[in-house]
This record gives sequence, C-alpha cells and structure tokens, in this order.
Amino acid sequence: MKYSGWPEPGELVVGRVDEIEDFGVFVDLQEYDDKRGLCHISEVASGWIKNVRDHVGEGQTVVAKVLDVDESSQQIDLSIKDVNVHQRKDKIQEWKNEQKADNWMELAFGEDIDGEQYAAIANELLAEFGSMYGGFEEAAIHGTEALAETDLSENEIEALVETARENVSVPYVNITGYVDLECPDSNGLDVIKAALEAAEGNGGVSVSAVGTNGDSEDEQGESSGVPEEIDLEVTYVGAPEYRIEVQAPDYKTAETHLEESAGRARAVVEQRGGTASFHRERNEDQE
Repeated sequence: MKYSGWPEPGELVVGRVDEIEDFGVFVDLQEYDDKRGLCHISEVASGWIKNVRDHVGEGQTVVAKVLDVDESSQQIDLSIKDVNVHQRKDKIQEWKNEQKADNWMELAFGEDIDGEQYAAIANELLAEFGSMYGGFEEAAIHGTEALAETDLSENEIEALVETARENVSVPYVNITGYVDLECPDSNGLDVIKAALEAAEGNGGVSVSAVGTNGDSEDEQGESSGVPEEIDLEVTYVGAPEYRIEVQAPDYKTAETHLEESAGRARAVVEQRGGTASFHRERNEDQE
C-alpha cells in the first residue's frame, strides 16, 4: 500500500535512490504515491563529502528523515545522515511488514479487490492499530475481538482473521479458557485433583488449587505431554471453575492445546460420573 498524501516533517521514510547529482541525491519514496525527495549533499553523510557516490548508489534503498515539505512547490527535503543504525533497521522492518500486509490483503480479498474497498479496510486498520501489519497481528492473536471496534463488515473481519491466522507469525500468543468441574463421587476432591493434573499434562506445568483459607498447593507430575515451547497453567478461580491459560508460538497451536487440556479434564471427571463444561469467558458470579 502507498499513501496518497504527503509525509510529515520529522517522519522516517523508505526511499530508493533514483538519481545522483553533485549537489545531492533524488530519492523516490516507496511508501508514497508519486512522491520524490531531495537529500542535499550536506545531508547525505556527516563530515566533508568529496563524492556523493562514495556514500550512496543508484537503486539503493535508504531510510531518510523528512526535514521539510513544501506542497506548493512539490518539494520534500530529506536527510540520510540524521537516521541512526537502529532507526534504519526498525524502519526497514516496518516497511517490510507493511509489504507483507499488502500481500495478505490480496489473499484475504483477492487480487482484484476494488481500490476503494482496499483503502477503506486499510484505513480502518491504520486508525485502530497504527499499521495494516499491526491489524493482522492483532487479528491473529485475538481473533474477531481485535476488530470489534472497527467499522469493518462481518465478512471483512472474518476474511482478515482467517488470513491472519494462516499467515502471521508472532513471538507468542496468550489465550484463556475456563472449565467447570463437578463430581458427586465420595472421592470427588481426588477426582477433581486428578482431572486438573490431566489438564496440565501430568507435569511440567504447575496446578495451583487455592482454597477459601488462602492456602495453595502446587502439584507436579513426573512427565508432561505438553511440548517445551508451550506454557500451560491451570489455576483455581472459584468452585467449580478453573482457568486454563496457554502461551504458544501461534494461535492455532495455543487453541489446540487449550481444547486438549479441557478435554483431558473432562474425560477424567465424566469417567467418575461427574460433569464438565468448557467456556471461553469467566463466569463472574462464581466467586
């Protein structure tokens, strides 16, 4: 996606060196439609410059700081030397992320997506998350809830979420679910305890059962069915409700382990004549 407006003074922009002259460098701005800036020789690098070509080459991708914008004369003044290494790295990554998001938009809505629809969706993501990539990332982590405050249609939200979950890689995601466990068996407490141990995979993750007196007990099993890259924790909320929290590298993996954890607990309780139910929202009336 390319912006149709003008960059703001102080903004960092990605550009491609288009033309080199003795007095400076002309740069095509990669994020803006039909916008070209000039980086004067004094702004190319620190110190005295004998030959501009010793510092930049035609076709080179650079990150520059916008010094001034004069729309009436169609002039944008840039500085390459005012951008440090960390800023350059972060800006290039941001730009690459937006290119990814641009491709995901085509995957979500087709290559022939109408320009107006594209702009409308992109602007919603920009307004809510600061970038299209940020919107896709939040959709991958939090699903439709992440886009609930936007003006996007239900079909558009579903398309974005589905595409995000298939393509976005995030450092980790956290999701939470709740399971209600009840057992009328004479050894009901032991059954619930066994169900919780099953839920957390028989080890590797603590199961905290906090009673009304505030005491807590951590149970650890001998071996775990939960992979090392998955962090799964089961905690007591309020009888008969228990919270299952999962941290995983991606949404699909987290969702799978959450459902499997609840399923293991349910199997143990139901085998002893008890009942179990899984839900995603906390029951506020159960304290």
